Amino acid sequence: MPGRPAEATNSYLNGAGLSTILVAAICVFALPLAAQERGPLPPPPPGTVIPSGPPTQSSSGPREPASHIINAPPAMPVDEIIQKFTQHEEAFRKERDNFTYTQDVLFQTIDEDGQVDGEFREVRDILFTPDGKRYDKVTYAPVSTIKRLIMTQQDFDDIERVWPLVMTTEELPKYDVKYVGREHVDELDTYVFDVEPKKLEKGQRYFKGRVWVDDKDLQIVKTAGTSTGLLKKKEDQAFPHFENYRENIEGHYWFPAYTRADDILHFKSGEEMHVRIAVHYSNYKRFTSTIKIGNATQIDQPKP
Repeated sequence: MPGRPAEATNSYLNGAGLSTILVAAICVFALPLAAQERGPLPPPPPGTVIPSGPPTQSSSGPREPASHIINAPPAMPVDEIIQKFTQHEEAFRKERDNFTYTQDVLFQTIDEDGQVDGEFREVRDILFTPDGKRYDKVTYAPVSTIKRLIMTQQDFDDIERVWPLVMTTEELPKYDVKYVGREHVDELDTYVFDVEPKKLEKGQRYFKGRVWVDDKDLQIVKTAGTSTGLLKKKEDQAFPHFENYRENIEGHYWFPAYTRADDILHFKSGEEMHVRIAVHYSNYKRFTSTIKIGNATQIDQPKP
């Protein structure tokens, strides 16, 4: 995950930097030492599209393309595939707004000996009030033990919006989308596309990488890449390469199920840091109400 080296803290105690540190102070948590001694990240949950990309590499270096992507023409024109899967993504985005679910974030820093030396953990439920208004409820949040990084607002934005990428018709004009070929992933035949933002705008976060689209449902089932955006000259931040896998829910849509990253971050200061991140999305349940509300509306967490 991004963040910046902890040594840079003093240079950011103003403006947006102060609010970022306040957010981290409120939202960053950790597990006891015994829980930090776990090994590599667990595999994706059953039913999730499994990993198929190259092994972990430094985030600053090039990523080798997967050799099992074949240069085969699609069954329909590429522009039509892009149009259809972005339309389906728009329908999925609206559908997901009708579901409650649990989001479990685990972020670890790894020392030179390969041992976990800091950890952030947060579990939150995405719920609805009885009248259909959406809110988040933190259910598990021990104190953070991360000392060598400061998590910024970009980190939280990436977890919420960029990593579980939804490429809708509204988002499409912001990106260049290039057809790469076809690949068999798990039990699915997919079309593979490279995606890159056309222009970076202030205050916006973007996805840069590769997406896999099921050739039958024409929906995204996997993404792999990095998050990006404009940074201030004084900001020393780095962002990891991540992979996001989706799971079929109710036979209609592919919902984010698991995101993971295992990467070495390179900062302008010359410092390097090994991080591991895992985000699980689970307990998807359709919200039902006898009251017709319309589109879901995000609200602050209700007070006890």
